[in-house]
Amino acid sequence: MGILATAADERVSDVRFDDNRLIVDLMDGRTIAVPLAWYPLLFNASPEQRLKWETGGAGYGIHWPDIDEDLSTEGLLRGAPAKGWRGTARAA
Repeated sequence: MGILATAADERVSDVRFDDNRLIVDLMDGRTIAVPLAWYPLLFNASPEQRLKWETGGAGYGIHWPDIDEDLSTEGLLRGAPAKGWRGTARAA
């Protein structure tokens, strides 16, 4: 009995936010949702700054030029918070 699986495509399709999460859709149909508090630069950014993102790294990364933040789908899939994150984030 075989299992058919499509090839994973971890490139970024879309990025959005809700009140507490960063949500990233991947090209293969998966969605990653992580706590926004894990990424203090994004947490403290304005809604306009969060909406201004671009892909990088052949589509496997996300860059926010206004706040100089970069994330990779690999890190998001591993559940890796920002370097130096200490479990708290405060609104600006």
